Amino acid sequence: MSVRPVRRRTVGSLRTAIGALALALAAGVAVTLPAAPAEAAGGTGGSTGGKVVYLTFDDGPSPAYTPKVLATLARYGVRATFFEIGQNVAAHPSLTGQVAKQGHSVQNHSWSHPDLRRLSAAAVDSQVNSTDRAIRARTGRTPTCLRPPYGAVNGAVRSRAAALGKQVVLWSVDPADWSRPGTAAIRSRVLDTVRPGSVILLHDGGGDRSQTVAALPAIISTLKARGYAFATLCG
Repeated sequence: MSVRPVRRRTVGSLRTAIGALALALAAGVAVTLPAAPAEAAGGTGGSTGGKVVYLTFDDGPSPAYTPKVLATLARYGVRATFFEIGQNVAAHPSLTGQVAKQGHSVQNHSWSHPDLRRLSAAAVDSQVNSTDRAIRARTGRTPTCLRPPYGAVNGAVRSRAAALGKQVVLWSVDPADWSRPGTAAIRSRVLDTVRPGSVILLHDGGGDRSQTVAALPAIISTLKARGYAFATLCG
């Protein structure tokens, strides 16, 4: 199981894409949406007319749920981006290796999932650098992107991320799967709000993710039927 506590959320947690964008704007943060569908995979064949989405998974790796997510992604020929917690990488290094081996992008989600806004510059650096080292040891690559826990970003966090060579990546579709609203709710919240270029936030760690695992096949198959292709973020 995850070595970090059950995921907390601050007041005004994002439940929809509109909510996510509103929070980012209120904090002066731009939600990062890729301009081009790099490393696209799992399309329906032929031109997608720019209909590309980005599946992302936070808080892993988890021995209970990451393998199930990987199996579903492999079944549908889809690649995704995993924002991993450093201490979970250290606890389950072979899982991080498996994520990378299957062609997914492995990126930085801090070492222990703190609110980076509340840390000193040195502590932020430690959170990011320690996670980089753990991921690099299993994948051979240093993450180029940082997803701050809770999406909590301010000027100081952005400054440290830039100094560490990291692009800050948030999301535009949040079904709040961390709150376990039910498989049907997770599925509908994604499918009702997704748009070309959407960055979809899901979880493979940090708690019971069985509902996310159960919702994933329908999310992927429906999006494929709508003509979407899937791509990874951050190379």
